Amino acid sequence: IDTNEGKEAQLSIDIYETEDFFFIQSPISAVKSKDLKISVEDKILTIKGEREKPSLSNGKYIYQECYWGKFSRKIILPDEVDSSKVEATLEDGLLTIKIERVRKKKKKQVSVKELD
Repeated sequence: IDTNEGKEAQLSIDIYETEDFFFIQSPISAVKSKDLKISVEDKILTIKGEREKPSLSNGKYIYQECYWGKFSRKIILPDEVDSSKVEATLEDGLLTIKIERVRKKKKKQVSVKELD
């Protein structure tokens, strides 16, 4: 019995930041980059994909914990990121999404000139 049929799992993620970037990481095993769809719309980053169930050769499951099937995750991006500057890589089963921070303008001191 396939207990995952018709369901969609939520992808587990970690988010961290540096001075210049936000990073989203997720361990995604048994998925190829062509099976992932990542989009940004209205400050919401969406990750979707599907993990194909491996075929069994004349066997049956005794115990099954692994999730096979569709998965997704929506993340609300903070205002201080540039949603047009998003990069994604998949290496050794780890998806990393890098989003550039918007450079905030620094406060500028204005000097007053005295006119005679």
